Order: sequence, then C-alpha cells, then structure tokens
Amino acid sequence: MRKVYPDAASALAGFLKDDMTIMAGGFGLCGIPETLIEAIRDSGVKGLTVISNNAGIDNVGLGVLLETRQIKKMISSYVGENKTFAKQFLAGELEIEFNPQGTLAERCRAGGAGIPAFFTKTGVGTLVAEGKEVREFNGEQYVMETGLVADLAVVHAWKGDTEGNLVYRKTARNFNPMMATAAKVTVAEVENLVQPGELDPDHIVTAGIFVKRIVHVPDAEKRIEQRTVRKRA
Repeated sequence: MRKVYPDAASALAGFLKDDMTIMAGGFGLCGIPETLIEAIRDSGVKGLTVISNNAGIDNVGLGVLLETRQIKKMISSYVGENKTFAKQFLAGELEIEFNPQGTLAERCRAGGAGIPAFFTKTGVGTLVAEGKEVREFNGEQYVMETGLVADLAVVHAWKGDTEGNLVYRKTARNFNPMMATAAKVTVAEVENLVQPGELDPDHIVTAGIFVKRIVHVPDAEKRIEQRTVRKRA
C-alpha cells in the first residue's frame, strides 16, 4: 500500500471533516507538524477539537487555525505564548480543557494503549480534579483521568521510511510518539525519507503500522520560540 503522498493536502484528503478531533504533536515549536497544520487551515474545516501540548504562537503552528477561528476547543497543557489564544479564551470564544503536562502525555499514551482511564496524584485538591472521581490507594488520594483518542493525528518526524516507520529527534519525541498511536488515522510529515531497511530497527520509535500516510518535508523550518543569548563582552 502506497503511503507517501506528494503534498500535505493530498495526504489529508478524505480524512478532514467539520467538528472532528485532531491530535497535533510537538512541544512548543519543536517537532510540530507545521506543513500538515497549514493544509488543515487551507481545507476550511471548522469546529475542531484539537489536542496538543500547546497552541503554537501567533501565526505559527496551531496559531494559524486560531487566527481563522477553525478551532472550537483546545485540550492542552501550556498556551502562554499565544496572544490570539488568550484573547479568544477570555472573550468566551474558545473552550479550554487544561491538563497538567504529564497528565496530558499519559492521557494520549493511555488512549493509544486502549486504556480508558487511570489514576494520578497530580491535580488532587485543585480545579483540575473538579467533577472527576477521586479514590484512595494506600492512604493517598488519586484523581481519575480518561484516555484520549482522536479522529486524526498529525505528527512530525525527523526521519522515516516509506513504510511509515518513524524516528524523532530529541524534544520532538515528547508528544509525537504517543499521539501517533492514539488516533483512528495518523498522517506524518517526515524531514528525511528513506527506503525500507535503511533505518536501524532499534532506533524506530513509531512502527509503520500506526501511520497511514506520509508527506516528505525536506526543508522544514526550525523556529525558536524564545531566543536567549549571552550579552556581548
């Protein structure tokens, strides 16, 4: 089965619809599927629920979908770098489900592993636990969190083969791998595309069985969210 498509629009063709749930990998601006996100914007789908650690920044990453008001709800951990996000949230125009960062990662991993719910100490006694079951284990209180699944996951990999086996680089490995397993359909953008057998099996993080389609993005831009440098002597 052919998995490699010539561009992001064709890789997503047939998968996009209004009011769907999308997982978008990456951490900050590192390892975000920017090419696929822009194709989602260009498709015009709306009413989206998007699961992502953050919401990009203004005009970059998921920020472009907020600008066009295609996102109805965000399930996220950190969104402090996006002024458009804050403006829409404070105006009551965007629904938010905040998660502690580790809880969000585990919710995605659980969804991919077929685990419907789990208990964690994180958030007990805070707003995070409101409306959720709290249970005692060994004298400690734990809050129940549900696993997350999506209609579509879009992820970014540093290297992959034409069968969909993926390798991530450093911080990009924080959310992309678990999201790739937790959706009905996963589409990956890959910086370095190789033939089957060229990847060391021990280096493969996401097995090709999870990946439906691939688009090659050899010139992916490396953006820096917050540039910090030493002062000149």
